[in-house]
Amino acid sequence: MTRKELFEKLNAVFRDVFDDEEITVNEETTSKDIDGWDSLEHINLIMAIEDEFGISFNIGEVTTMKNVGAMADKILDKIK
Repeated sequence: MTRKELFEKLNAVFRDVFDDEEITVNEETTSKDIDGWDSLEHINLIMAIEDEFGISFNIGEVTTMKNVGAMADKILDKIK
């Protein structure tokens, strides 16, 4: 999977979780950039990403993801 394909899937997940078809994430996107991305929605987002990509994150991985680019790196590492 290319990084571009990954971001297309991530955009779909973000749009579904936050119920906003206007969301477009990029490497630098953080929780401050998306209305409603609080700690509860973060859990929902992580679970939706795990489901979409058939992967699991441990708590250490989740806490080190400072932006969507870091999230993409972790996903790509897991699906290789």
